Amino acid sequence: MSTQLKANLMLLIVTIFWGSSYLFMKMGLVSIPEFNLIALRFGIAFLLAGIVFYRRLLKTDFKTIKYAFVLGTILVSVFASITYGVKTTSASNAGFLVSLTVIFVPLLLAVFFKKRPEKRIIFGVSLALTGIGFLTLNHQLKINIGDFLCILGALFYAIHIIVTAKLTKNVDSITLGVLQLGFTGAWGLLFSIFLETPRLPSTTESWASILVLGVLCSAFGFVTQTIAQKYTTPTHTGLLFSFEPIFAAIFAFAFAGEILTIKGYIGASLVLLGVITAEIDFKKVSMKKGYNKINQGY
Repeated sequence: MSTQLKANLMLLIVTIFWGSSYLFMKMGLVSIPEFNLIALRFGIAFLLAGIVFYRRLLKTDFKTIKYAFVLGTILVSVFASITYGVKTTSASNAGFLVSLTVIFVPLLLAVFFKKRPEKRIIFGVSLALTGIGFLTLNHQLKINIGDFLCILGALFYAIHIIVTAKLTKNVDSITLGVLQLGFTGAWGLLFSIFLETPRLPSTTESWASILVLGVLCSAFGFVTQTIAQKYTTPTHTGLLFSFEPIFAAIFAFAFAGEILTIKGYIGASLVLLGVITAEIDFKKVSMKKGYNKINQGY
């Protein structure tokens, strides 16, 4: 098995875990308040990732800490929006709506950095927006608050991706990533203290959801993504991550009995198609394959 194939398989596993996260958030929220859940999830993730990369953390400088604080602040906005959103919408809807991050990134770059989006991105945005209408609007053409919060979470996540790209240029990216988990957990704890009554999970189901979110979805997901992306292409990474909402829908159906309406399935399909269209430049992929065939004597 080639190194790239192994990396792709690891990224697929990460995508499956992230797809399951919406279901586990709903499970955890049954007995734990929203910011309390964020604090536990990212606190556990920070401790585990910190153990793995403790040597890097010992070399941390003030600039890295400052950048991690900025990213952690944005990240807590991401997960506060998504966590509150998941509480009042389905796990399936949440998965598809949060995948709109891929759509928001080029749009924000176009607005703030004057980078005109390509035609395929404009087409992908059009498909995704149409899909959102099918997926979220009711007969009165109103959007559910949970759906709106998930879309807001996708917007914050796009901001996080753009800011991360700017801040990782002059610092160690792994150290930055680990520390941002810590700041996200700290913000969650702070808000939980002031707005909620912090507590540990009281049921087996709650503990299971927190541990899966903290260990598999956050700590393992972060570490594996960082390592695997060194051995595969951005195209493969983007394509694999585009399947996250499909896994979210599968988990929601298998374990929570969630079933979309016909209108919902149409909307979900359009959102997914829009995300893949915006994420993958199929012309470059096909040109690269043709080039490889020529080099191999075909």
